[in-house]
Amino acid sequence: MADPRGFITKQRQLAERRPVDERLTDWQEVYPGTPGRSLLPIITDQASRCMDCGIPFCHTGCPLGNLIPEWNDLIWRDEWTQALERLHATNNFPEFTGRLCPAPCETACVVGISREPVTIKNIEVSIIDKAWDDRRVVPQQPTWHSLKTVAVVGSGPAGLTVAQQLTRAGHTVVVYERADAIGGLLRYGIPEFKMEKAVLDRRLKQMRLEGTTFKPSTPIGPGADEQGGITGEQLRERFDAVVLTIGSTVPRALTVPGSELDGIHQAMDYLTQATQALDGNNQVTPQAREGQIHAKDKHVVVIGGGDTSNDCLGTALRQGAKSVTQLEIMPQPPQTRPEQQPWPTYPMIYRVASANEEGGERMYAVNTSEFLGSEGRVTGLRLSEVRFEQGKLVTLEGTEREIPADLVLMAMGFMHPEPGGVVAELGLELDERGNIRRGDDYQTNVPGVFAAGDCGRGQSLIVWAIAEGRGAANGVDAFLSDDGASSLPRPIGPEVRQLMA
Repeated sequence: MADPRGFITKQRQLAERRPVDERLTDWQEVYPGTPGRSLLPIITDQASRCMDCGIPFCHTGCPLGNLIPEWNDLIWRDEWTQALERLHATNNFPEFTGRLCPAPCETACVVGISREPVTIKNIEVSIIDKAWDDRRVVPQQPTWHSLKTVAVVGSGPAGLTVAQQLTRAGHTVVVYERADAIGGLLRYGIPEFKMEKAVLDRRLKQMRLEGTTFKPSTPIGPGADEQGGITGEQLRERFDAVVLTIGSTVPRALTVPGSELDGIHQAMDYLTQATQALDGNNQVTPQAREGQIHAKDKHVVVIGGGDTSNDCLGTALRQGAKSVTQLEIMPQPPQTRPEQQPWPTYPMIYRVASANEEGGERMYAVNTSEFLGSEGRVTGLRLSEVRFEQGKLVTLEGTEREIPADLVLMAMGFMHPEPGGVVAELGLELDERGNIRRGDDYQTNVPGVFAAGDCGRGQSLIVWAIAEGRGAANGVDAFLSDDGASSLPRPIGPEVRQLMA
């Protein structure tokens, strides 16, 4: 193990973010250099805090089953190459999770029972960022080719994981994406200040060198062949297996009077346009994008209190919003772990993201009852305080008030994948929540068609997307093999999936 007294003698430390007034003037990541580089001076001490527990509960918190005690010990011993190997053994893209994951592993850390938990997420991103700097992340080309072909529809984290695993297993893999660039939500749903796109692009370059083929700007579904794309049936004819990783893209709606007014948009539309307006150097392109949703000099209201809401907050502040208000229907979480959410579960506590440090106001336990407008455009909204009584939402009388809003962003999450398109064309069965039904091997009711990520599991975390991608790759590899077996990591079992949901 690492230092046997490390968790006693060393205090938890996090990397310091750049000053707020500095980072609001640009779109670079909020940490100086990269998160990994900014952590290097303290990373050995932080790794030494790992207890190497007899039963590492951090594994239960991580859907990927990351070998956390092992790479903590290796970092403490200054064995960075071996640490990278153990990290990549369970996680294809630790540079993504190290920036974007909420770190449920840390809330399950044994040290966290009586002290501050180990900075697992920070150590993870430090290992991979240093590896990229040292050019130790290299293509892993297959040693043989199976002559089997696989189509992956969707290029988010689940799709990229499936593609990399199957390419390395010797299959010929083509990834199709309807957007104009590869990456899914990693490309357009995550702002630059959380993860610069250069982090994504360097991994895509590695995958291309390994043999994966990417086809952006390619619609998939009925009639897509007439638009330069491919129909679902054509995919089945041309490929030995098809994997759908199309995400959960049907947003939750807020249907109240005035919801048809101009100036009310889905958060993902806003974030996508903001990212598209930046060039390769994270500078806003000089030519104005006609019709772009923009927050400059506007009172912005974001409905929803999750990560996407915070992404909208940070983006609006950088665009020069006059004010930004986040509305959350749930009450404000407590500062410490609630009794009904004991260790090692992931607790709902009050958290401060980097965007929350930069400005804006958060309002809890409020519900929007009406959007107000003038000449067809939103000018404000009417809200009231609420509380839950016996599982029902109750409006508190006398609390109704109005707040100004020139731009309203809906960040209430997503319900399920689009039921039409390729899903309907292929005749895929859906479960009671509208997600694609699949078996333990991730295969749908249509032989040779698989589903992974949010389209099968429902909207979830990036670590779940990668875990699902690895599991689906195992199922596809077994389906394509002569003996029905696969050497790729086995998928997470249904019992474990249910416990960790």
